[in-house]
Amino acid sequence: MRLRRKRRILRCLRKQRELKPVRDNTAAIQPNDVLLACVVRNEKIRLPYLLSYYRTRGVNHFLFVENNGDDGTREYLASQSDVSVWTTSASYKKATYGVDWVNYLLRTYAHGHWALTVDPDEFFVYPFCDTRPIQALTDWLDGSFIRSFGTMLIDMYPEGPIEEAKYQPGQNPFEIAPWFDPGNYMITQNPTYRNLWIQGGPRARVFFRDNPSKAPALNKIPLVKWNKRYVYVSSTHSLLPRGLNQVYDEQGGEKASGALLHAKLIDTLGDKAREEVQRGEHYRTSGEYRAYAEQLEDRPVFWNKWSEKYLNWRQLEILGLMSKGNWA
Repeated sequence: MRLRRKRRILRCLRKQRELKPVRDNTAAIQPNDVLLACVVRNEKIRLPYLLSYYRTRGVNHFLFVENNGDDGTREYLASQSDVSVWTTSASYKKATYGVDWVNYLLRTYAHGHWALTVDPDEFFVYPFCDTRPIQALTDWLDGSFIRSFGTMLIDMYPEGPIEEAKYQPGQNPFEIAPWFDPGNYMITQNPTYRNLWIQGGPRARVFFRDNPSKAPALNKIPLVKWNKRYVYVSSTHSLLPRGLNQVYDEQGGEKASGALLHAKLIDTLGDKAREEVQRGEHYRTSGEYRAYAEQLEDRPVFWNKWSEKYLNWRQLEILGLMSKGNWA
């Protein structure tokens, strides 16, 4: 495992040559700032709400990699004073699906900081997030000597076909996609990295109903007190050193955990799926997006009689999808 980690570090150091700064505001980062890292491509429509959401919750500085898009994402990010953005035309696939770029930015700018790593359609929910900023959570984690904080990815969806859930720039996506599956999840332990492996939910039952083992993983560890010795291995599903993946209690108790509300299942998915199938830059030659593109032609509806409408984090805790643990 130590050798794997060193190889990952060397990979990210080599990949730094692919990143060209567009606007570097990192000199403004203060010692106690919470940082956010994200890789984007043609996501301008999502960025106003994404930035607003995380600023409101206490993120102080954003580190973006823009991967060869053409919709104005790069220019929009460069206009924000609390954003640093790099661009690259290199292969997303050959950068371990963006992980190498993120590892380099975190190693360079996030050492000693709490860092949140998310996709542009993921929105972090944590205990007491309706009344406390992220810094309250990270202060408690520091005081409890906890270095990493786990979440479950919860796919949100509309009541009707997703093509009818029309998203507007700056809009809260959960105004048009407020529903989620309260159950239907499978959990195992990955023996190699000892992280949890969670699958299921609406994408599994609609897009992968004939082969649920191919459904996307829903386990993520997005919030980490970063150190130069750390690396993500597979998206934010797992890290090295392996102890960072221990975000659950093996003795049957509860550790504090959160959720990532996933705003993928809206009208933008169709165009995104077709683009990514053509590019072939995602995992398994974009097999996940191929399933989306093929089945979206049938206008599937994810909502059913067991669907729950999202209210707040306490609802997710009652359903067992996150926990405040012993944080009071």
